[in-house]
Amino acid sequence: MAAFRCRRDPCGFICLILTYFSVFYADYVVIQYVLLPAYSGSVWCTLHGAVFNIILLLLLACHSKAVFSDPGMVPLPETAIDFSDLRSQSNRLNDRGCEGWTVCSRCETYRPPRAHHCRVCQRCIRRMDHHCPWINNCVGELNQKYFIQFLFYTGMASLYSMALVVSAWVWRIRSEREGDEDKEGEEAPSKHLIVAHYIILLVESILFGVFVLVIFYDQLVSIITDETPIEQMRNRLMKDKPNNTHPTHITHTRKPKIALLREVFGRGSIICWLFPLHSSPPSVGGISYSALPDYNV
Repeated sequence: MAAFRCRRDPCGFICLILTYFSVFYADYVVIQYVLLPAYSGSVWCTLHGAVFNIILLLLLACHSKAVFSDPGMVPLPETAIDFSDLRSQSNRLNDRGCEGWTVCSRCETYRPPRAHHCRVCQRCIRRMDHHCPWINNCVGELNQKYFIQFLFYTGMASLYSMALVVSAWVWRIRSEREGDEDKEGEEAPSKHLIVAHYIILLVESILFGVFVLVIFYDQLVSIITDETPIEQMRNRLMKDKPNNTHPTHITHTRKPKIALLREVFGRGSIICWLFPLHSSPPSVGGISYSALPDYNV
């Protein structure tokens, strides 16, 4: 039941409903008002409809995996632990051979390096990126792959729907110029409805497309630089802090960019990175938290 604490956020529920409503509305408009009128009786109608729905299916599959997957919650201890002595000695963890491990005062547990506490989930998340209301879950070490895939397919669906709407709009203008004026007057009410759907879908595609493009770029930058947004913000604050005589920037071992990407997307082929398949991180040089600190306090 602890894994579902992050799904009690009302904002998250609203964003989930908006996400699925937008996807199904886009599919309805593309099929009913774009493909059937413009490409009826042509092989392009079946081709565009199949490709667009495959993209939407992959989008929903990645979104579901990002929603219901464990982002990397740090397990809570079975018994209560007294951390009073550790709070008074900040270097106690390093003396015990657990460099990088910290104590979360809210979870009352040890947490591995680069783990942070989420106020919405009320748990510590390994390599936490941020809490995303659009998946009603944290983006962390174990589900960041699915979140990035969701962004990728959302961007593809937005671009594809915009291209289809524009092409169908051009086709409709040409057909109206070549048609009879009497037929144009009879189809005026339906034409206004079609134009309204076109405009709504265009606005939706542009908004979601630009939104996911910015987040997709930030996600790739954080992976390649091996620095989460939380770490970037903390390092900036420490750098701008006056009288900062001690270096607080956390340095990580420099790794090739492809190795950093494989830590997120897995060791398989790059083609497999496009599908929401379960993949384990690299065993050599990857992320491992098997060694737990000594709880004898």
